[in-house]
Amino acid sequence: MKIPSQPVNADTDSCAGSSSIVSTRDYFEMYKNVIALLPYSAVDEIVEELLQRYEQGKAVFLFGNGGSAALASHIACDLSKGTLLNGGSGTRFRVVALTDNIPLMTAWANDSSYERIFAEQLQNLVSPGDVAFAISGSGNSANVLAGLRVARAVGAVTVGLTGFRGGKMKALCDYCVIVPSDNMQIIEDFHLSVAHAMFSVIRDRISEAAHSRVLARATSSD
Repeated sequence: MKIPSQPVNADTDSCAGSSSIVSTRDYFEMYKNVIALLPYSAVDEIVEELLQRYEQGKAVFLFGNGGSAALASHIACDLSKGTLLNGGSGTRFRVVALTDNIPLMTAWANDSSYERIFAEQLQNLVSPGDVAFAISGSGNSANVLAGLRVARAVGAVTVGLTGFRGGKMKALCDYCVIVPSDNMQIIEDFHLSVAHAMFSVIRDRISEAAHSRVLARATSSD
């Protein structure tokens, strides 16, 4: 499996630090430094990996807590529906947000532990070559780490979105995008932006490939 290039802030102090926020302008001014330091090559590597797994018919499993749980559901919606062409014809993304099965999550949390709510779901579902896509602002959420360990054990590709310095999650991910900030709200903002950037590129690449196939069939029938 290809080792991705390291995010720019993985082992350095290249991180947009938190400063005093006394106005809304102060908050948005923080975007400038983050945009300058974003690991764009790491984002592009995840795009390529997701496209490859899509073409192979593999599944993508998304998970996270709090705002990251909401983003897991959001990404699943974008990939599964937003990539459909011509009313739904063609190959579909196989995407599941593990955060959406609330009864199952509460059952595992109650009968086992909250740490196992994603890991136990993945043990039922994940196969070699699938993608486990973890989202954690801190990179240290115990249930996210447990899910990544299960995915790695079965030979799935592990992908992460995180912030700060990557936390413990960084070492468990084959591909990891670390938003270079130590402000949780800024990190979550950019997690959504990164997700939308990836989705936009993926959708266009799928559309371009479909268009090329149509042209090739038309040419061959002439």
